[in-house]
Amino acid sequence: VQLVESGGGLVQAGSSLRLACAGSGIAFSIASMAWHRQIPGKQRELVASIILGGGSTNYADSVKGRFTISRDNFKNTMYLQMNSLKPEDTAVYYCRMVLIIKGKPYVYWGQGTQVTVSS
Repeated sequence: VQLVESGGGLVQAGSSLRLACAGSGIAFSIASMAWHRQIPGKQRELVASIILGGGSTNYADSVKGRFTISRDNFKNTMYLQMNSLKPEDTAVYYCRMVLIIKGKPYVYWGQGTQVTVSS
């Protein structure tokens, strides 16, 4: 299983970016998908998540109303649409998938993609 993020970059405040996370080698059930971010010296924080079973989503308070998580089941790909970006959104963004293999959950992470928002 391999997760590859793309879509990061350097943008100005108020701009939009869409991150993508493409999963390969996934022949198992995906239980959940999520995006996290990390600033150097700080803990990785959850940005948004989606439970595939019921489709429920969850967002960090700091991104509610600005970010949207979505998925394309046929492509095993997840997205994070980020609008009205702020300098404090600057971080490395990681995607995470939880797969169910023989009844047990396994967590996989992408390598991260840098998002930099200038003021």
